[in-house]
Amino acid sequence: MTPITVTKASGEKESFDENKLRRSLNSAGADQQIIDRIANAICEILYDGISTQEIYKRAFRLLRQYSDRSAGRYKLKEALLELGPTGYPFEKFVGELLKRLGYQTETGVTVNGNCVSHEIDVIAEKDNKHFMIECKFHNRKGHKCNVKVPLYIQSRFKDVERNWSSQPGHEDKQHQGWVVTNTRFTKDALQYGNCIGLKLLSWDYPQNVGLKDLISEVNLHPITCLSTLSKKDKQQLLQQNIVFCQQLCENDKILTSIGLDSRKKNQVLKEAQDICNVNKY
Repeated sequence: MTPITVTKASGEKESFDENKLRRSLNSAGADQQIIDRIANAICEILYDGISTQEIYKRAFRLLRQYSDRSAGRYKLKEALLELGPTGYPFEKFVGELLKRLGYQTETGVTVNGNCVSHEIDVIAEKDNKHFMIECKFHNRKGHKCNVKVPLYIQSRFKDVERNWSSQPGHEDKQHQGWVVTNTRFTKDALQYGNCIGLKLLSWDYPQNVGLKDLISEVNLHPITCLSTLSKKDKQQLLQQNIVFCQQLCENDKILTSIGLDSRKKNQVLKEAQDICNVNKY
């Protein structure tokens, strides 16, 4: 049987991998029976050249019929793309993610470099390590951070590092620059970043500890995962700095503030609680 070719968002083509689909459904928390049903249904509608976006949409619709919780988690990659149009919600998301991983964090900080001052997206500290983190947000699939991004961030980091190193208390601290993106890096960007000593973090890099893995580890999901919220509702919440499903679980009055009636509010809250695993299963 001739392999089916799928078209990625970048325009690249590759052979359809059913195991990849199954792994993504499993990561979302779907049980084996549901995974089998969805994988079989997708295999029946495949045609040569089908887009990965169409496969995702069909799988997502099917998954929603079985579990809002799994569907919300399956939507994570798309949900990160919806954190725009500005990059600020993504910066806040990264800061909170690192905080839950044991770092002390500040977002939107202006720091002095040796030559000029810099606006830094996230400053993080852990143990004797001090990090300058730049977040590169993209709102469309297929967009990758090229080598110019780590080149630029490295030059800023070195200016900041010179100033940090001269400050009392920093003599024994290790300093490092980070670049975090919700999409991916090009091969050259990865090669340069690793060569120069920058920490690079993307959707699936480093392997097994990329953004998608860390988010699952600390159970931090953005409100854009929620199918019960309209695009307008999501934007209203983001404008109020409500970025995480957990924030809705902790204070449901937030939903009243954007004009949701009690019926819609309960639907959204139930889905948020399911995704955050607040309810016991």
